[in-house]
Amino acid sequence: MIITETERFRKSLNSLDKNIRKKAKKQFLLFLENIFHPSLHTEKLEPKCRNIWSFRIDKHYRVIFTTQNNETILLLDIGSHDIYKSL
Repeated sequence: MIITETERFRKSLNSLDKNIRKKAKKQFLLFLENIFHPSLHTEKLEPKCRNIWSFRIDKHYRVIFTTQNNETILLLDIGSHDIYKSL
């Protein structure tokens, strides 16, 4: 699996609190093992035709991503649960 990230994702990640970045690292490791690990709560967001997914960092933060083909995942953004509205 190839994982790439947008500039927006990098900026958002770097702007997060140190504790949230630490939680994010833990969740990314789970994501690399299994994108549907139960603790990630991976879900396809509405409208489903956009092929945009999310997984949880914790109760308040999540990562938004899309799949570009069967082998590539593009990380779009990371932040509070309302970040999807700004995509």
